[in-house]
Amino acid sequence: MADAFSSPGIDMPSPTVSSRLRELAEYLAAPAAGRLTEEQRALSLGIARRFIADVAARLDPAIDSAALWRDWLRRGLPGGEPLAAACYARAEEYRWREQSARRAAAFAASVTEKVAPAEPGSADAVSPETDRAYLALRIADRRRFDGFGHPALALADVEPELFRTMLQAVAAWRRAQPGGDAAQTAECDEAVCAAIARQKDESGIDHAAAAFHQALDVMVPDAAAKAIAAQDWTALIALAAVAARRSYDAMAFALLTAESAALPSLLAPLRLDRAALAPLEASLATLPARAVGDDAAEPVP
Repeated sequence: MADAFSSPGIDMPSPTVSSRLRELAEYLAAPAAGRLTEEQRALSLGIARRFIADVAARLDPAIDSAALWRDWLRRGLPGGEPLAAACYARAEEYRWREQSARRAAAFAASVTEKVAPAEPGSADAVSPETDRAYLALRIADRRRFDGFGHPALALADVEPELFRTMLQAVAAWRRAQPGGDAAQTAECDEAVCAAIARQKDESGIDHAAAAFHQALDVMVPDAAAKAIAAQDWTALIALAAVAARRSYDAMAFALLTAESAALPSLLAPLRLDRAALAPLEASLATLPARAVGDDAAEPVP
C-alpha cells in the first residue's frame, strides 16, 4: 500500500521556481547565517551586468549586450561561483571604501601625504619613481569603475579562466541567435582567441601594485602604516597583496572577511606595529553586513 502513495518528487516547472527552491535550501541549511542585503545584491548584480557588457564588447562591439543581459536574467547567468565570487568581492571592497570616504573627508590628501613625509631632503622623501608608481596605481584602480563611478571588473584584472568562460558563453549566445551561419561561428571562435591573447598582454592593478611596492623598497612598512592612518585602502591592499604574493582582489577579499584577531598574521609580511592596525580594524568593524568567518557567530549561551 505504501507504494500507492509514493511520489517521484516535485517537478521543477521553471528556472525561477528552481532558483527559489535552491535559495530556500541554502537558508534551511544555515538559517542563522547572515544574508545578502539589498545593497549587496544590487551592487553585485550591477557589477555582473557591466562585466558581461564589457566582455561582449571585447568579443564584438556589435553584440546587443542589453538583449544578452535580458536573456541571461531569464535563463541564469553563466560563470557560476567564480563569477559570483568576483562580483561579490568587488562589491564589498567598494562598500568598504565608500564608507571610509564618507567617514573621513580628509581622504583626498596628496600623494606625498599618503605614503611619506613631504619635506625635501627628508630621508623618507618620496622619489619621482614612487610618485609615478603611486599615480599608476590610482589609474589602474580607476579602471575598475565605469564612466559613472560605479564599481566594475576591469578585464585586465579578471582571472583568465573566468574571462575565457564568459567569452565562450557570450560567443555561444551569439551563435544561437537567428541568422547565424558557419562564417559567423568561425568569426566568434577567432574573436574569442584574440580576446584571450589580448588580455594576456594587458597590465592591470596587480602590475601597478608590484611596481608601487618595488618603488617604495625599504619604505614599504612605513608607507603601509601611513596608508592605514589615511584610510588609503587601495595603497594598503596593493602593498599587502604584493608582500603576501596574492592578487589585489584576493587580498582585498581576505581583509574584508577576516576576523580582527587574524589581521596581524594576514598583514605580517608588511611588518606593521600592532597599534598601526587599529584604524583598519575599526573601519572593517563598522562595515554593515560584513561577512566574516563562522567564529563571528553569536556565542551559544
